Amino acid sequence: MSRYFPSKIEKKWQQKWLKERVYEPSFAKAPKGKPDFSRAKKPFYNLMMFPYPSAEGLHIGSVRTFTGVDIYGRLKRMQGYDVFEPIGLDGFGINSENYALKIGEHPMKLAKRTEKNFYRQLGVMGNGFAWEERLETYSPEYYRWTQWVFVQMFKHGLAYRKKSAVNWCLSCKTVLADEQVIGGNCERCGSVVIKKELEQWFFRITKYADRLLSNLEKIDWSDNVKIAQKNWIGKSEGAEMEFRIKNQESRIKVFTTRPDTLFGATYLVIAPEHSFVEALRFHISNIKEVEEYRKKTSFMAEADRMVEGKEKTGVQIKGIMAINPATNEEIPVWVSDYVLSGVGTGAIMAVPAHDSRDFDFAKKFNLPIKMVIHPDRPAFVDGALTEATTGNGHLVDSGKFTGMYSEEAKWIITKALGGKRRANFRLRDWLLSRQRYWGAPIPMIFCDSCHDAGRGEQKEMPGWHAVPEKDLPVQLPFIKNFRPTGTDKSPLASVEKFYKVRCPKCRAWARRETDVCDTFLDSAWYYLRYPSVKDRKHPWDRKITRKWFPVDMYIGGAEHSVLHLLYVRFLAMAFHDWNMVPFSEPFTKFRSHGLITKDGAKMSKSKGNVVNPDEYIATYGTDTMRVYLAFMAPLDQGGDFRDAGIAGITRFLNRVWNLVHEKLQAKNEKQQRKNQSNELQKIIHKTIKKVAEDIENLQYNTAISALMILLNELEANADLVSRDDLAIFLKLLAPFAPHITEELWQQYVATSYKLQATSFRSIHREPWPRYDKKMLREDVCEFVVQINGKVRDTFTAPADISEQEAIRLTLEREKIKLIVSGREPKKIIFVPGRLVNVVI
Repeated sequence: MSRYFPSKIEKKWQQKWLKERVYEPSFAKAPKGKPDFSRAKKPFYNLMMFPYPSAEGLHIGSVRTFTGVDIYGRLKRMQGYDVFEPIGLDGFGINSENYALKIGEHPMKLAKRTEKNFYRQLGVMGNGFAWEERLETYSPEYYRWTQWVFVQMFKHGLAYRKKSAVNWCLSCKTVLADEQVIGGNCERCGSVVIKKELEQWFFRITKYADRLLSNLEKIDWSDNVKIAQKNWIGKSEGAEMEFRIKNQESRIKVFTTRPDTLFGATYLVIAPEHSFVEALRFHISNIKEVEEYRKKTSFMAEADRMVEGKEKTGVQIKGIMAINPATNEEIPVWVSDYVLSGVGTGAIMAVPAHDSRDFDFAKKFNLPIKMVIHPDRPAFVDGALTEATTGNGHLVDSGKFTGMYSEEAKWIITKALGGKRRANFRLRDWLLSRQRYWGAPIPMIFCDSCHDAGRGEQKEMPGWHAVPEKDLPVQLPFIKNFRPTGTDKSPLASVEKFYKVRCPKCRAWARRETDVCDTFLDSAWYYLRYPSVKDRKHPWDRKITRKWFPVDMYIGGAEHSVLHLLYVRFLAMAFHDWNMVPFSEPFTKFRSHGLITKDGAKMSKSKGNVVNPDEYIATYGTDTMRVYLAFMAPLDQGGDFRDAGIAGITRFLNRVWNLVHEKLQAKNEKQQRKNQSNELQKIIHKTIKKVAEDIENLQYNTAISALMILLNELEANADLVSRDDLAIFLKLLAPFAPHITEELWQQYVATSYKLQATSFRSIHREPWPRYDKKMLREDVCEFVVQINGKVRDTFTAPADISEQEAIRLTLEREKIKLIVSGREPKKIIFVPGRLVNVVI
């Protein structure tokens, strides 16, 4: 009997699958070399977040995720679906460029070199990739359409340019979207982020805030991702109120979620960036002091300004007083960094008695604190508030509204005092511009002549024109000095051949935009391109899109809850509104995967515990690593990678190899069929049901445990195991270990059906085994015995026992006799297969 050597069979089957196009959709019906997506009868789009090549190759965490996605896809394929499982590389962006800078290699050259290694690694994983539809975001053929997406956004009024205080990473030397700033630091490199005034391109994602929020209730996504998106969108219901300025025409608009506390507003606070200071600077008596404070706080990241417990700072704007519309009292106006310009209106009414931040500020600067809500649990010491009371209660000292409950009073006060009820969102527009080299050039042109004449494709943006679609792509030129400049200019700004162009409208000399796109734009629509990657005339084929979309299953990291997944949903809604796609939500189901550690510690290069998948696959084989990574934990949970655990999987696969070889060489098949054990068949059918259900729920570890148990039974009853039993076992194992099961399956087919060598029948195109419901029934079951609802005993009996017989057995048990003590039961409740409850 031959021994199991993974290295001998795995490469062989990977090449065979590729040659036979086993994993191309509708492979059997499509002409050679021409995959036809329109032929699919049961399309199933199985997608994984494609890898980001920011280093030399994949790490073990990526292998676990991609294997996990593939296991799911293999089940669906065997269940009769036309599965499409594509792959590509998300190669543009800061991380890839920073790595190129680190090793001193040009990113264009680096991309071509690392591309080969990434695809090699992806190939040896044995995944059912549709290799003929792969894509790379840095290919001009791809980013031509990324630029096309930008142009559509501009033409539909969703792309605009404005000057704004943006996040600036001191290390990456570029702007960052709000979503890329974590705790005041760059989410990519960890460096401090400051504020910088720059003119940038934005997408109006805020226009879709309500829909992005409400649709979360309709989609089957991981709860943690939905919660993250809900919090980021941050909808709050409130009122917009106007405070007029004494002796001025000016007014300050504030947004508040607590209009019921309006009578307790004792001062206003505006953000340092608020335009109010500029508008009334000649009326401000301490303008120099105010300006110094604004300058001092302008470089602070918003996360730093909002740190819990941070000492409050601020300056009163002297010479200016506001009028409280509820009391007509004059109240001071302050500027402070604890108010953010992008939240609400950038101004708040401060009610220190009922807001913790306002309370701290008022205490520090000795400002009035007026209680207008009497809470259920007030915080008083010697008649004075010791902290803000932020809950609901009844209004006090609130004019004619005194005595009303706060929730009821909110909208009555809003209407009575001329306010407007409205929703406010934390979400801000998506910042697209990047002052780097390695990205898709933004396809826009600015013309001075058109600007002076007031011409432009958007009235509010004279001088700006989108690059005509026929001229796309705007190719990224190869330049030697690609290092970021550290200014508001990209390296492309120094390349005259790139930026000096003719205006597409008036033909005067104009200037091309030299910033590049945020790499998250590349990945916000890539799923649409995969099945249409060979279409040179359109970004996606509408016929294919109608048939295959939305994506059936999408699996990726929860860390992309906002950075990627929110953007993808936004673009899908926009495309749907423009009748470009037949769906508004791109992914029917999304599941986030867990992260793995190494020997209990987070993997990092500094700790020297990063697992290189190449070494392990070379040592143990692909199938061993696939099964081990799946066995560690459910895919949506983290697991700990330990070398010692791999040995058990190696033994398991060797046992499978040996058992199948032994049985295929046996010659007494008819006798085995005759003597098949009914108990063994029950275990087989239960395993069929469990493995399918566990894969559907991404509980791969318990599915493998069930297969291990079944293998034990097959070995223990080897004389009774038939070849059909082996076929079932191999099919159940196939999603996890595709190579060994294919090798053993071909031997099974050859010996069982005597097919010619030219007839290739892959196990991965075989139907998934069906279980017999009759085989799932238990012959016996455990009954719980209760006395007056309390559990007192248990007993085992036939599952189909009659009620009369179950009651008889219950009353004859010694424990029950002692408790009942001859008393006549008032009632006996019988639940078949589960319970007997005696009421005395």
